[in-house]
Amino acid sequence: MTGIERVAIDLFRPETLQPHPVTLIRSTGLAGMIAAQQLGFPIRMLRDRSALFIFPGFPPSPFVALHRQRCITYVHDTFLLTRPEDLSWKSRLYMAPSFAFALRFGRTFLVNSRTTGEAVRAVCSRRALVALLRPPVHDVFGLSDLFARPPYEAGSPIRILAIGTIEPRKDYPAAIAITAALNASGIPAELHVVGRVGWGDHAFLGARPPFLTLHGYCDDAEVRRVAAQCHLLLSTSKAEGLGLPLLEVQHGGLPIAAPSGPVFSEVLGRSGLLIDTTQPEKAASAILSWISSKDFAAVPSISRANVASWNGLAAQDAVHFSAFLKQGATAYQNARDALIQHGRKGLTC
Repeated sequence: MTGIERVAIDLFRPETLQPHPVTLIRSTGLAGMIAAQQLGFPIRMLRDRSALFIFPGFPPSPFVALHRQRCITYVHDTFLLTRPEDLSWKSRLYMAPSFAFALRFGRTFLVNSRTTGEAVRAVCSRRALVALLRPPVHDVFGLSDLFARPPYEAGSPIRILAIGTIEPRKDYPAAIAITAALNASGIPAELHVVGRVGWGDHAFLGARPPFLTLHGYCDDAEVRRVAAQCHLLLSTSKAEGLGLPLLEVQHGGLPIAAPSGPVFSEVLGRSGLLIDTTQPEKAASAILSWISSKDFAAVPSISRANVASWNGLAAQDAVHFSAFLKQGATAYQNARDALIQHGRKGLTC
């Protein structure tokens, strides 16, 4: 199950949306999914003119434009528009055009972070509602009781974890280059990648460096085993709307190094190390200095505090979304005004 699927199920399952009656639209196979998205939803909109329609992980069909006031699109990121070079041909032909149309004509968007919200606000209608609904982050890998991770000792290998499907957007060559730079400087380092092979050509799969271990798709117990042996998680992703695994591993206090950028600053705050992944030697030096510092011992507790803080914000968002389902957009406006009066950021982007 992907992060997008986990978030969609968690935020919009019937138990979460109580007391509102919920109908889940299911499909079988790719053809059935496309038919349900493009034709099934518009037909249901004509039959039930009082229902709201939530699109939790894919954009609505252009045919629903006439009913856009009843459509709620959850946006996980905008890389379908911003990084066409990192898309598969299926995404270019099917997902990207529908997504662009939805952003242009949609009127209600829920987003997983302020960074995603700002990206949506830059291209959507000025009249559209763009509201935060940050997902709660659960301890899906069972890491919360991991206190026995071996500390880093000078001269011993630095074990680095990376989690995510092997595809161009994740930029694993950058993670390999950073690990190689550590080894070239005389610091032994290992890179452990957890994730299935997705689309795209990946030269490193055919000529693996000796420090690289590909674990493939792992169940939660296996992820826990690998994470327990690693000193930090490294993300080199070119584009994220949230970066869910970063927060998920913080349940176990795992230190995180991630690219410098708005979304990583928003999600990690001061709990992680932000690096320039395009400069492997500098990134490797920064990682080594970080894990060798006397302050590194405090990172696990800071990481756990960060994910707890995120979940507190997610709980607030859920309350306001519940109010929105009862009162409409005025619920967000009232909540926004109240927060601004207290000198805090609002819930809309």
